[in-house]
Amino acid sequence: MHDSLVKLLSRIHTASYRLTGGVIGRRLVDNDMLLLTTTGRTTGRGHTVPLLYLRDGGAYIVVASFGGRPDHPEWYRNLLADPTAEVQVNRTTTGVRAITIGGQDRETWWRRAVEAWGDYEVYQSRTSREIPVVRLEPS
Repeated sequence: MHDSLVKLLSRIHTASYRLTGGVIGRRLVDNDMLLLTTTGRTTGRGHTVPLLYLRDGGAYIVVASFGGRPDHPEWYRNLLADPTAEVQVNRTTTGVRAITIGGQDRETWWRRAVEAWGDYEVYQSRTSREIPVVRLEPS
């Protein structure tokens, strides 16, 4: 899928989710969805994307797959520059701090993510970068 189409679909998904408090857009491909708002590392403006997520207690686990493209998605690069962000799940908005998961913990969450959405494995096969798995801890 072309980047311009991905961006358009993301904007539509985000707008629908926000407008309905998650009634529309909270589930996709049999998985829960959240909205992640990061601070743009060059613009300083909010940048929001819908993402599949898993729960780990009060934390959210997301995957920076970008469909297996060679570079990390912008939202992940924004989190590397400033790990504070905001998550909206349905009507609830929470401040979070992002931590890239490594080691055995990453492998455990990667397997869980692939079980939830098998295409993550396909995306990993398309790129030489290790796709980051990110824990979003409530702040």
